[in-house]
Amino acid sequence: MILYSAPPNAYNFGTRPVELDLDTVNDTLRNASAGEVVRWALGQGRKAIATTSMGRNAAVMLHLVSQVEANLPTIWVDTGYNLRDTYVVAERLIRDLKVNIQVYSPKMTSERRNAIMGGIPAVEEQERHQRFTQEVKLEPFTRALGEFQPEIWLTGIRQEETEHRKTLDIVSLDGRGIVKVAPIFYWSEDDMESYMERLALPTCKHYFDPTKAHDGRECGLHTEA
Repeated sequence: MILYSAPPNAYNFGTRPVELDLDTVNDTLRNASAGEVVRWALGQGRKAIATTSMGRNAAVMLHLVSQVEANLPTIWVDTGYNLRDTYVVAERLIRDLKVNIQVYSPKMTSERRNAIMGGIPAVEEQERHQRFTQEVKLEPFTRALGEFQPEIWLTGIRQEETEHRKTLDIVSLDGRGIVKVAPIFYWSEDDMESYMERLALPTCKHYFDPTKAHDGRECGLHTEA
C-alpha cells in the first residue's frame, strides 16, 4: 500500500492521506472503460476537479465527465490567445453538454502583455517564455487549485502525446499533492476521432496554445511540482 501525503511545498488539500497502491489500481483500471475510470475517480469520496484546454479533442473528456457528474467543476484556463473557432466550439460544448465550466484567465490582458513583451516570446528566449507561461497558464491554474483545493484531478492527457506523459499512467501522483486520473490515457488519436464521430461531438479545427511551440511540448501544468 502506498501511503501518499502532500509534500511540504505542495497544497495540503486533504484532511487525511490518500492511500493508493498505484500498481494495483493501474492494473485494474487498464481494463476498464474511460467512463468506468471516471466513476472510480469520483467514487473515492474526495474533492475533485476536471480540466480542459478546449482544444481539438476537448469534447471527449467533457462528454465523459458530463455522463457521470455534469456538475463537477471543470477548470478551463483561457490564456486570452485562443482563436475564434475555439471560443465558438467551447460555447457550444458548454451549452449542449451542460458541464460546470469554471474559467480562469490571466490577470493581464493579452493586448497589454503583447505591448509590454512585444508579442509571444520564442521558446528559445527561455527566461521570457517561462515568465509568459507562468502568467498566462500556470498562475491562473494555481489560482484555481487554491480555490477548489482538489484531491482528485481528472485530466485528458494521453500517453502518446509527450515524452513526459509516457512516464505516467492512468493514475499518478502529482507533485502538488493531487491524485491525477487520466481516463483516456491509452487512447490513440484514432480512438479520439472515432468517439467524436460516433457521438457527433464538435471540434475546433483551429486551436492555438501560446505556451507550446510544437506538439509534444509540455506547458507546465503537468510537470509543475
